[in-house]
Amino acid sequence: MTVARSLALFLLAALAEIGGAWLVWQGLREHRGWLWVAGGALALAGYGLVATLQPDPHFGRILAAYGGIFVAGSLAWGMVVDGFRPDRYDILGAAICLVGVLVIMYAPRAGS
Repeated sequence: MTVARSLALFLLAALAEIGGAWLVWQGLREHRGWLWVAGGALALAGYGLVATLQPDPHFGRILAAYGGIFVAGSLAWGMVVDGFRPDRYDILGAAICLVGVLVIMYAPRAGS
């Protein structure tokens, strides 16, 4: 159950961070206004809070693994929200990142 909880937290963190960054982007680059930017800032703060709920106590490990989630999640967000179409290299790169997440977070370690 710990792995399932951890993966759920990674997905929630991805929604908060990618969504927050997208809201800031929309507010500034697409001229939608400061309310969009403020909403993005709140979502980004939510990402920071969600990351602290991971069961592993090592900040560096959590953030490194989350990087892989962020890569794949950003491509997925672009597909769903902005109509982005990744090419095979985008997909391959995201898959490599997700394998890295699994290795960093869930590989058996001595003393664990």
